[in-house]
Amino acid sequence: MKRLLLALATLLVAGCASGYGQPDLPYKRWRVGIGAPRFMEVWVESVDVIDRRGLAYFRIHGGVVAYNDKTPGWYNGGGKMMPVSNVDLPETLFVRWQSLVEPQTYRLRIDIPQWVRDEMVKPQRAYCHGWGKWMDNQYRYDISIGMAPGGIVKAWVGGPCLSNLEIGRYQAKVDPRGPYEGQSGGKYYYLSDEAKAYVQQHGVPYDSW
Repeated sequence: MKRLLLALATLLVAGCASGYGQPDLPYKRWRVGIGAPRFMEVWVESVDVIDRRGLAYFRIHGGVVAYNDKTPGWYNGGGKMMPVSNVDLPETLFVRWQSLVEPQTYRLRIDIPQWVRDEMVKPQRAYCHGWGKWMDNQYRYDISIGMAPGGIVKAWVGGPCLSNLEIGRYQAKVDPRGPYEGQSGGKYYYLSDEAKAYVQQHGVPYDSW
């Protein structure tokens, strides 16, 4: 299904993208953040998006994520942020990543509900700690994706001056092709010595996510 959707959307991009231009948003770009619990290291192979116009964009984010300051239990959104320019609000996100402490390769489709897109364009008044004052026209234009061992994922929508709201909790599927879509001979991205030491001493707290 993913291949079909992306293939169809790619044709649409190839044929029509030049006529769309800048999306009609109250800001120039929205952002995607990727994160994980501390020591539960991951390598994100790709984050792809189909926007609400039906256009597909590949590898809008990936690589190393930001790690929370605790291991058991979820943090509250955030992560390593990447601006997404000239892309309309997300309809669907596809994530493929390597969970290095297991190791295992996962893939997940996240359908973004309409209430999230409504929230992303709703101006709000908020106290911005970085500026030390209340400010108008603040937006939740960040989509955060948190990945944990076992293929457990949470997603949030938030903004620099606004709290994160949980979109949902998801169970990813194992990608039978393995790491790098089967192009690496089963070899995963490396796991740090710190993560190895933590897992050897404490194990992986699967039930906490």
